[in-house]
Amino acid sequence: MLMSSVKNEYNHIQNSIIDWEDDTWCPDKEADSVSSLEEDETKEVDTDFEDSEDEDYMPRICVRTGGALQNQICLDALPIISMEDTVHGSEDNSQDPTTANLPPIPENAKVQVEDDVTGRQASITYHDCLKQLGEYLVLPVNMCNAKDSHTKVECGAPRPFEVNIKSRGTAAILEWLCPHGHTVWKWSSQPTFKYGMLAGDFMLACNILLSGNNYAKISLLFKFMKMGMVDRSSFFRIQDTYCVDTIKDFWNDKRAEIITKLQSKGPIVALGDARMDSPGFCAQYCTYTTMENKSKQIIYMVNIDKRETMRNSVVMEKEGFIRTFDTLRGELNVTEICTDAHAQISALFNKGKYKDSGVQHTLDIWYGSKT
Repeated sequence: MLMSSVKNEYNHIQNSIIDWEDDTWCPDKEADSVSSLEEDETKEVDTDFEDSEDEDYMPRICVRTGGALQNQICLDALPIISMEDTVHGSEDNSQDPTTANLPPIPENAKVQVEDDVTGRQASITYHDCLKQLGEYLVLPVNMCNAKDSHTKVECGAPRPFEVNIKSRGTAAILEWLCPHGHTVWKWSSQPTFKYGMLAGDFMLACNILLSGNNYAKISLLFKFMKMGMVDRSSFFRIQDTYCVDTIKDFWNDKRAEIITKLQSKGPIVALGDARMDSPGFCAQYCTYTTMENKSKQIIYMVNIDKRETMRNSVVMEKEGFIRTFDTLRGELNVTEICTDAHAQISALFNKGKYKDSGVQHTLDIWYGSKT
């Protein structure tokens, strides 16, 4: 019974093919083929076949089945199907029972709002611990679904998959690889922005600048700890694109609020001092900062480049004071300004507009006690 069932299925009309019945068909070797329309005629080669060169000649067609048949297929008994009813192909929507109940693989986390990076806790993680976790986990995938780029055939390699871990900037990337080297799934220890920038790289680059540090020192620290570090070019690109203008805008808005409050309080006393990027006479940059004495709020900051002072670093502090004084005099009622014992600044109040400004110049008591 089993063999009969298999034979009937093998010779089912759905497993048949329609072919031309020509002289290549040998009835002795393929006696099981069933001719359509003319199957009651002799199976010898028709003499009309010799006139096959005639333009009106049309070779006969036949239905070829997969095996021997005791009863030939009667094509006339088959139902007629119109073009509207014809099914040219159907998709197999059945699911593999081994994967039907498996949960989908989650996508890597994306940064959607500001709180996704600024309001989340972060930790230092060792690769060995991450790999141990990755090897313990079982992916909800039974086989590799990667397709060949040319044949488009799926790999189909079964699990277990090899876990590989590598660094990308400050993040750790886990990859599950099939035996043929295809990536089944990839997981990142950090969320990413819209165009793939890692959140940790962005936060580190921003906070190096905001905390007053520099890239070289932080990079050396990460190197000693054998941790991934944001690339130097990426650091400066993030700084230029996202940080500098944003910090300037924030500072200008904050300073405007402070100046508005101080304008309503009457005369003020200002305290000013300069900071160089290096000691001695080789300084390249100078930042002159001024604070209001009573409120202890910063009311002005200016940066001086040595190239603005004819490459003379000695006069950068004087230039910073001049810019500060001229700006504050136009915004506030400054009655006194206190600085260190800088000879060039003191000389400004001996004559000219600074002497006639009505602003008293005093020295910091620490410097005054030395002079």
